[in-house]
Amino acid sequence: MNTKLHAVADAKGRPIRFFMSAGPISDYTGAAALLGSLPKAGWLLGDRGYDADWFREALKDKGIKVCIPGRKSRKTAVKYDKRRDKRRNRIEIMFGRLKDWRRVATRYDRCPQTFFSAILLAAIVLFWL
Repeated sequence: MNTKLHAVADAKGRPIRFFMSAGPISDYTGAAALLGSLPKAGWLLGDRGYDADWFREALKDKGIKVCIPGRKSRKTAVKYDKRRDKRRNRIEIMFGRLKDWRRVATRYDRCPQTFFSAILLAAIVLFWL
């Protein structure tokens, strides 16, 4: 079974929230699931997969500024701060640090609940290191 891990990290790249969905499901599902539990923040950085007008509006209603590049198929271009977008590498580094855990990287666990618990255990250690 394929799974997709959606994560929220703080400014230091420490994991805060996770949501696991089925692999072929779009990123909008993860965005909708994590929207209610977002911590207070000034900015949200995301990749093109999270580019949706409803998501931008929901974040604006919460008082969070958005830095998400527009999808290539978008008809009207969306402005975003390219300098700020370069900080998005922190979440990629966080995913890389999660994959330092052999159990997470090789996906020994076939059951999604067991795999998710291994991710959470690794995230607890990463948060404090």
